Formats: sequence, structure tokens, C-alpha cells
Amino acid sequence: MFIDIQPKELDLTDAMRAYAEDKMNMLGKYYDHIEEIKCELGSISQKHNQGRVYVCTGHLFVPGKDFYVEKKEEDLYKAIDKVKDHLQQMLVGWKEKQRNH
Repeated sequence: MFIDIQPKELDLTDAMRAYAEDKMNMLGKYYDHIEEIKCELGSISQKHNQGRVYVCTGHLFVPGKDFYVEKKEEDLYKAIDKVKDHLQQMLVGWKEKQRNH
């Protein structure tokens, strides 16, 4: 499984990269044939009066299907967690449908 972490309008630290890689790597225990996960971490702060808003997008590729999730949060780590959780739910649901067919 290949994990690609990309920053978008954000200075990506080693800690942020490691956290995102660890969370996305956890998805491998739900399905063995994940080909690639692309994770984009960014910040949108233009004219936002509540402070910075972080965006995390996850694009997960399995044979014959791909899943896409985008979450916005005031904390980057929460956004990463929510993307991982949502991708996990989508992957498990899809896997159950595959098993039932």
C-alpha cells in the first residue's frame, strides 16, 4: 500500500506527516488490497473570522473502486481523524456488500 501525503497552502511538519501516515496506514487492517491512499492536508484562512480552518482530503484506491472524503476542522489532527474514520466506514461497508454478492 502506497501512502502519499501532500501539503496544500500549509507548512507540513514531520509530526503532521507522521500522524497522517499512521492514521492512513491503519486502514490496511480493514482491507488487504488497498493500492494507494492520497491524503492532502491544507489550510483555508482567507477572511475567516474564527481563525484557521484546516482541510484534510483522503482518496483511497482499491481494485475496481475508489473512495473520496473531505473534512474541515479547526484542528488539523481532528480533520485527519475524521477522514480516517469516514474512509474506514466506507471501506467496511463496501467490503460487506462485496461479501454479500
